[in-house]
Amino acid sequence: MGQKVNPMILRLGPNLAWKSRWFEDKKYKETLLEDYKIRKSLMERLKNAGISAIEIERSINSIKITAYVSKPGMVIGRGGTGLEELKVFLVKLLDRKQIKNQLKIDLQVEPIKEPNLNAYLVARNVSDQLIRRLPAKRVMKSTVERVMGSGAKGVRIVLSGRIGGAEISRREKLQVGTVPLSTIRENIDYASSPALTKKGYIGVKVWINKGETT
Repeated sequence: MGQKVNPMILRLGPNLAWKSRWFEDKKYKETLLEDYKIRKSLMERLKNAGISAIEIERSINSIKITAYVSKPGMVIGRGGTGLEELKVFLVKLLDRKQIKNQLKIDLQVEPIKEPNLNAYLVARNVSDQLIRRLPAKRVMKSTVERVMGSGAKGVRIVLSGRIGGAEISRREKLQVGTVPLSTIRENIDYASSPALTKKGYIGVKVWINKGETT
């Protein structure tokens, strides 16, 4: 039996940094729940802006939130009004006593230079196409070509479930190039985004090899 390890977790420390960076002794549970609420709310609110990840860094009286999006203009808004609305939204979401003690919220938006090399955006794009009932094999083939054309060293896409509305679930896999999951120095991006179709969920997993880290 194979032991499946998330390639992102395997590279934490040597190549990748934690998406939440803070230290808490007494209120660890509450702080962790706050991070979950922030991520869930922002991922849903900024879905149309092509958000892929959120990093949270806390200090004594401040919280720094960095959102990585493919369309930063939609988040910032005209004259920065979008950012101000997001800050107000976060203040209401947190709703803590520390807010009254002038807890500083630093919200930053980082653009994604190449969306086709971001595993989460690619997986969500595949998921959206499956929901619109497009043929699975055609979706996988076109996605792989687009990712490889953007400069990836390798890409792997795995679908599992009642693909195409079939009565029996199956597993479809397409890989081009090399995706060495056990090589720590390789920069592997991984994400999953299930597609809810009328026949049930179809699991979508994407691995993208961006080459060796320097």
